[in-house]
Amino acid sequence: MPTSKELRAELLHELRNAYEGGASIRTLVASTGRSYGSIHSMLRESGTTMRSRGGPNHIRHR
Repeated sequence: MPTSKELRAELLHELRNAYEGGASIRTLVASTGRSYGSIHSMLRESGTTMRSRGGPNHIRHR
């Protein structure tokens, strides 16, 4: 049986792969039932490079 540390490491890996594959934090929130803040923290903990705000349809105004 995996330890809680191993389960957390697996979750971090899965979240990072999903986010780097294009999933939004809000999508990860919906699929895991965890809060936005906890998902964001776990992504940062896993070493994920965070995307800029706004998603793919965001138009930056100057």
